Order: sequence, then structure tokens, then C-alpha cells
Amino acid sequence: MDKATEIPVNSFAADVLKGLTDEKKHLSSKYFYDDNGSRIFMEIMKMPEYYPTGCEFEILSQQSGNILNELPFNERFNIVEFGSGDGVKTKQLLSTFMEKGADFTYVPIDISQEAIDALEKNITSVLPNIKMKPKTGDYFKVLETLSKDTTPNLFLFLGGNIGNYLRQDALGLLRKFNAGMKKGDMLLMGMDLKKNPHIIQKAYDDAQGITKAFNMNLLSRINNELDADIKLDQFDFYSNYSPKTGEVNSYLVSLKQQHFHSMVLDTTFHFEKDELIWTELSQKYSFEDIDILANEAGFTVTKNFMDCKYYFTDSLWVK
Repeated sequence: MDKATEIPVNSFAADVLKGLTDEKKHLSSKYFYDDNGSRIFMEIMKMPEYYPTGCEFEILSQQSGNILNELPFNERFNIVEFGSGDGVKTKQLLSTFMEKGADFTYVPIDISQEAIDALEKNITSVLPNIKMKPKTGDYFKVLETLSKDTTPNLFLFLGGNIGNYLRQDALGLLRKFNAGMKKGDMLLMGMDLKKNPHIIQKAYDDAQGITKAFNMNLLSRINNELDADIKLDQFDFYSNYSPKTGEVNSYLVSLKQQHFHSMVLDTTFHFEKDELIWTELSQKYSFEDIDILANEAGFTVTKNFMDCKYYFTDSLWVK
């Protein structure tokens, strides 16, 4: 349940068509974030049950100096952030690094120029003297240009976003990151930890129904953007955490045998009673899981920085 960049409607249409005609129906969580979805996610982040955002904010507010001390760089370096969002948490790290005299250039990467413009304004309003070189485009194309430069890099992949990928997809992504990094480059990655199952369950299935509204908004998007006639009250939301696998899986549930039609897709979609639409994976990790994932992707874990409750870690890896 982590903020992603909005995707063009043509991709949305193609993925909805594929996802809702597959044998096991699914909708990608990357489509949660239209304007309304982004507003609902802001409500989620304010919920007392939803701990990941606050935990990572605490780590970066209180331990950025310790993170800096673990970096092996004795010269100028880049801080390169994948999917930087609004930069609220990153500002804590950047501010501390500047206070301690670190010589770095901040390089946020996003596919959206609008997102980059907003981030640049947000960061420079608080840190007017920061050296900043925003990049708009695909992560890996930007990585290619950075790999040709001798300047060492600290890469940031915060927010627990890695947990939204199936394991083989996560491993594939991290190996692509590794391939674009130089020997000695570092990666600081937000990862949600396995913990009391009740805590995790409440974070992803709150009593107020905000997370349900967040998921149901996917159906509203299909109605609004693909000219469909989904009856929202004929679907429900279900989320389940498995302590054994560390997976939180979220679903929309068809409450009756039904169908709806999309004029844009020129397709009628059929549902059985109690049929599921899988919407999101949120993977939780043990420290052993983190070591194994890092090693398989070609990294070594240097240190895990944690919040005071040990709910979340920003894990520092070296290539």
C-alpha cells in the first residue's frame, strides 16, 4: 500500500482488460493512485493502525546521522532516489546530511515531470542550498547514464515499495538495480518487518473502512475512465496476513453472480458469487529473508536501521 506514480489511461485500459479476463482475476495496485485514490491514501497514512509511514519517518528523522556514518564515501557522492514521491521522509535524511557537511548531489528520479517539479519545489523550500539534479524518465535509462560517471552513489528505494512485488519480480528488479550500479555503491531500502499478526492485519484492514474505500476506488476508476456500469455495493473488500509466508494479500469480493460492461473496452465481464479480484501484495520480511534477498540480488547487507518498535527497517546494502 505504497504510493506509486499514476499510469496513463491506455495502460490502465489494457491491464484492466487482461486482469479481469484472466482465470484468476486481478487489478494492479499501481492503479490505486488517481486523484481520489491519492486523497484516500493520505487518510490511510494518518490512521493510527497504519504504522509503516510513521516508522520510516522516525528512522530517517533520528538515524540519518548513523546512516551517513556507515557510508564508505570519502568524497563527493550522489543520493539517487527511485520513486521519490513528495519527499517528506527524504527531507529528513537530506537535512541531516547537509547539517553534517556531507558533499552530495540529490538526484530524484520519476517518470512524471509534474511529480519532479512538485518535489523540487518542496525540497528547495526547506533546503534552499541543496545541490539537486532531478531526472525525469525510466529508472534504468537514468541508471545507464549514472554508471558512466565515477561519482559514487547512495541509492534510495524507500517506503516499503519492494514489498509490493512478487518475490521473483522483486529479485528481478533488484538485480537490474545492481547491474546499473558500480562496485561500492550503496542501496538504502525501506522494508516492513514480520511482527505480531494482529498489528499487520489491522494496518491493512482498518475498522473505519478507509482501506476498503482505497481498494473500491479501483472499481470507481473503471466506471469513470472506461465507461463501465459496475454496481459498487455488489463488491466487498477482504485482506489477509499470513505469518507463515509474510504476505498481506488484498482482494475485492463479488457478493453475487453478476456482470458489468465497459463501453471503452467493448467487453462484458462476468463474476461468480464470492469470486475474488486480487489487488495488492504487501510482503513482510524477517532479517533472514532480507539477507537472502540481498545476497541473491548481488548485494551484502551492511546494517539494518530500525524504529523504536522494531516494526520497520531501512536496510543498507552494498554492491
